[in-house]
Amino acid sequence: MKLTFCGAAKIVTWSCYYIETWDTKFLVDCGMFQWPKDVMKLNYEPFLFDPKEIDFVLLTHAHIDHCGLLPKLVKGWFAGKIYATSATIDICGIILEDSATIQEKNAEEENKRRWHSHQQPRVPLYTLIEAKATMPHFSKIEYNATNKITENIEARFVDAGHIMGSASIELFVTEDNKQKKLVFSGDIGQRDTPIVKDPTLIEHADYLFMESTYGDRSHEDTAGKEELLLKYTLETFKKWGKLLIPSFSVERTQELLYFFNILITKWLFPAEKIFFFFFLSIKATEIFKKHTELYDEEAAKKYPHAFEFPQLTCTASVQDSQKLNDYTDPCIIIAGNGMCTAGRIRYHLEHGLEDKNNTLLFVGYQAEGTLGRYILEGEKRVKLMWLELDVNLEIAKINGFSGHADEE
Repeated sequence: MKLTFCGAAKIVTWSCYYIETWDTKFLVDCGMFQWPKDVMKLNYEPFLFDPKEIDFVLLTHAHIDHCGLLPKLVKGWFAGKIYATSATIDICGIILEDSATIQEKNAEEENKRRWHSHQQPRVPLYTLIEAKATMPHFSKIEYNATNKITENIEARFVDAGHIMGSASIELFVTEDNKQKKLVFSGDIGQRDTPIVKDPTLIEHADYLFMESTYGDRSHEDTAGKEELLLKYTLETFKKWGKLLIPSFSVERTQELLYFFNILITKWLFPAEKIFFFFFLSIKATEIFKKHTELYDEEAAKKYPHAFEFPQLTCTASVQDSQKLNDYTDPCIIIAGNGMCTAGRIRYHLEHGLEDKNNTLLFVGYQAEGTLGRYILEGEKRVKLMWLELDVNLEIAKINGFSGHADEE
């Protein structure tokens, strides 16, 4: 047996393991390179393997750095199955289509520049049609069941507690009448995270391949997320401002809504509006509503309707987003994307960065080279939407919302 690290080694993104046995070639994850921009160019490089020779894929979860190159794999004539949990398949359906739309848009913008400099046009990494063509390859795996993938390979998916549907994979490979157990952790979640269950403990492995984004540090203020969220909300409302929250579509947004629901249920939250802008987040939230069987005990018993409350307005409408420019009451605006590199949050920052009464609250990782990182590190003037704007609003961060386990 031979294993190749195709990505995620010494870098945060592009998780992809290539495993070869005497009669089988397969992948665990097939993710996309993300920030910074020079790293993203690696997505256009050829795979370190021939997609036609890959027999199957085991997918840990539906974040783009773990599943984002599956359409490229299919585009390269991969014909096998992609094994994943039911919730992961549902989330991949929206994540991959959204990614394809971004690839097409980026290629279109790049080709305008290339046309003026008489360069060859760039082909999108993959198209919406190719993303949709990926979905029939998926095959559902149940948690905690041992699945015979081939004559000599069995796989068991257990809950990784990272996002809904996420899994660590116990892989049993038999060669020369000897069985070895390989464990691929995927992204490991924190314990006591709302909505999702705690990570499953795995007691034994012959070989362990562990994701460790925060393996060299400890998270801060993980126990006080609810209190800090209330603190920044009340401080902003006291100034009659807007609390702007850039948020990732899957898990982070739903966790925010969950905590706001708790504050409302406890009568701690002022009677102000929460505006929720992002088509992908809305669709992801519908998937969370569908998979209530995956909720942890507290969410299932106390907050089965965690994403439905009167103060919440969900919309993907650009017109509704623009109307908020004239909205004079305090409010909360949750919008994508989480690093301020695209999405509706950039529009709201354009109209809110220079207002000292507003607060920009970061609840997720800000990668190097992103607008979010520049602002978080103290830049007082930034470029946004072809404008140069002063950063006058208050900057805040809650570290405890990370979906990753830390050093401890």
